[in-house]
Amino acid sequence: MPELPEVETTRRKIEPLLKGRTILRVQHDAPHRYANTHLAEGRRVQGLSRRGKYLLLQLAAADAAEDDPHDLEFIVHLGMTGGFRLESTPHTRVTLTTDGGELYFHDPRRFGKMAVVTPGAYAGMPTLAGMGPEPLSDDFREADFVKAAATCGAVKPWLLSQKPVSGVGNIYADEALWEARIHPAQTRLKPAEAKRLYHAIRRVMGDAVNAGGSSLGDGLGNYRQHDGEPGGFQDRHHAYGKDGTPCPRCGTDIAKTVLAQRGTHYCPTCQVLRP
Repeated sequence: MPELPEVETTRRKIEPLLKGRTILRVQHDAPHRYANTHLAEGRRVQGLSRRGKYLLLQLAAADAAEDDPHDLEFIVHLGMTGGFRLESTPHTRVTLTTDGGELYFHDPRRFGKMAVVTPGAYAGMPTLAGMGPEPLSDDFREADFVKAAATCGAVKPWLLSQKPVSGVGNIYADEALWEARIHPAQTRLKPAEAKRLYHAIRRVMGDAVNAGGSSLGDGLGNYRQHDGEPGGFQDRHHAYGKDGTPCPRCGTDIAKTVLAQRGTHYCPTCQVLRP
């Protein structure tokens, strides 16, 4: 599933194609999955932002001044296999036509969703409404994270909840926990552990964004940038997907287990589960 680095890369890549453009038409055949998208038609994209794993397009009336507040938000969640493309594919689910051309939402497994809402009206999106701070922002404070981690349950599911920090999914939770030398099932982090993890999250997420995210495998269902190019961070994974290969730090084979129904990778020597 695309996580923060992949979604941020998508935002940066498609922003020049959409910002300042007027949406003329949104075509799809699944109104239950792409809710109220007709409301975007005739509105201008004032900007594109991101919250966790969600893309947010700020929309205003087409004749509004540049500094007028936007009156709607076009929310996009890429799901497990969603992404934008410059050309239509056999798995195109939504065609977005603007006065500058067309952009296609490609989603082989059909888990992606879209909705047009008034700004901040996230009652039907509890994950977005209750999301924690952005990991690369000043709102992500070490002291707050350390305090919350002192009473957390198993740390990996806690991270995946999006409440302590937004945008961290399966890949980057494994990578940050490996870097911080913390077992994914560890509970009640000590202050030193929580501080290591805090800084590991910031480093891993920043590096992954700079690398354009992670592309796993070469199938149609895997993340690609809008022009079809893969990300580059998969070449720098230390734990995720590395089960059976030597840990880059100590040489012990990376192990794989299931935690909260998610495949989880860790080093049994570097990441010891303490009592």
